[in-house]
Amino acid sequence: MTPAVEQEILFVSDLHLSPEQPEIGQLFLDFLQTRARRADALYILGDLFELWLGDDALLPASQPFLDALRALAESGVALYVMRGNRDFLLGDGFCSLTGARLVNDPTVIDLGGTPTLLMHGDLLCTDDTAYQQFRALVHDPAWQNELFRKSLQERIELARRLRRESRLATSQKSTEIMDVNQQAVEDTMRSHGVLRLIHGHTHRPAEHHFRLDGRRATRIVLPQWEHQGGALLADSRGLHPETYPVR
Repeated sequence: MTPAVEQEILFVSDLHLSPEQPEIGQLFLDFLQTRARRADALYILGDLFELWLGDDALLPASQPFLDALRALAESGVALYVMRGNRDFLLGDGFCSLTGARLVNDPTVIDLGGTPTLLMHGDLLCTDDTAYQQFRALVHDPAWQNELFRKSLQERIELARRLRRESRLATSQKSTEIMDVNQQAVEDTMRSHGVLRLIHGHTHRPAEHHFRLDGRRATRIVLPQWEHQGGALLADSRGLHPETYPVR
């Protein structure tokens, strides 16, 4: 039997906060001011923002969320944020503004006595070789340093171009290619010595069970915040999903 989690810990991902989805933005603000306040910790596993151009280039639309995250952290809730494929430029400046702590992708935590691997999830999509090449490029420190030398407007234009190219490429790929590769899942879990994985990115919320070296393993996929919000709650009763409707 898995030992109980003595605290309430919430996991969310893929909020993709942007002015284009004001109802989701308001839902997340409400979440931070109400539901999240009753938790002991909140983990955001990537793609908090649809676009993050760098800690030195804040967009005005982001400010309400930064303020709400800061208020949550100051209320005593431990706040952990993992970079995603949309907000991979989050850095120490973001942490100073919000009180959050950045966690690496991947990271293993002890969740109720069970080692649990946390990831954004894009590293597991190894069948999408074009995306993996792009990911390697934008995570290259030299590429990022070149970006940071650009003005805010230049960064916005570059982000728009990359987004257009991404949407075009995505429209031409099969859904299978953009999902995780099971062998990559198993290899990654094995290398970290875990039997449980929690991630987002694929926008395919589900709980998958499989055998890993003869033992039962679990992969939990977090939902995208689109038509409603969603989280995974870990508490003394176990692990279970929560949903938050748009009002």
